[in-house]
Amino acid sequence: MTSDTHTLVHLCSSQEWDEARRAGERRPPSLADAGFVHLSTPEQVHLPANRLFAGRGDMVVLWLDPAAFTGAVKWEPGVPSDPSSMLFPHLYAPLPLGAVLAAQPYLPDADGVFRTPRREGVA
Repeated sequence: MTSDTHTLVHLCSSQEWDEARRAGERRPPSLADAGFVHLSTPEQVHLPANRLFAGRGDMVVLWLDPAAFTGAVKWEPGVPSDPSSMLFPHLYAPLPLGAVLAAQPYLPDADGVFRTPRREGVA
């Protein structure tokens, strides 16, 4: 599986997004705990969304410009239940607000399952 290194996304709650906008950056707990911010490609973001945020209707997907990151991105394995060849991008720095190209609600379908998001206004 090839990873799109040009379009990355980050999931957070609408409250966390509000907090990030006030602070000018996003510092999720994983930055302090693991040293990085969890990111995904649009094609893989449904995996952590369904694993971690099932049933939630307050999620936001942030569409990101990696060129605006202030830290290194490393592509690393996810959890054991993910496909073994799949690597996830991890940002080893806070997520700067200037890297956010768009923010939009990320809701599960009627069956409660998150699917691959489509960026609004982009074909």
